[in-house]
Amino acid sequence: MSTVKLSIITPEKVVYDGEASMVTVRTIDGDRGFLAEHQPLVTGLDIGQIKIKNNDQERILASSTGYIEVRPEEISILVDTAEYSDEIDVDRAKSAKERAEKRLSKDNSSINSKRAEIALKKAMNRLKVSKGKNFE
Repeated sequence: MSTVKLSIITPEKVVYDGEASMVTVRTIDGDRGFLAEHQPLVTGLDIGQIKIKNNDQERILASSTGYIEVRPEEISILVDTAEYSDEIDVDRAKSAKERAEKRLSKDNSSINSKRAEIALKKAMNRLKVSKGKNFE
């Protein structure tokens, strides 16, 4: 199977820079998979997962919002955060989930409520990836 150059970049670091035979992400329109020679596309990414397939190996990252640019020979992903399952601090993710659930159970302003919903979504995504679950 042919491969495509893949770069995953956050403000802090280059998370991945190599080849991939398939890349699957959660876009603002749903889950999408990309192979080499895909038609050009730029779209937003939602909180979700990035799955990198390279031959028989597969790596999954928990990611936040961002953008993906797909070209036939290269895919670039720019996200606020991206973590491999073995990098996730599970205790911290559980604490963040509990804090967000507490905030949502209180009657706060819509701004605080929206921030809590996003925090909850990020925490739950990180916990799923840390357990090896993907695209649920």
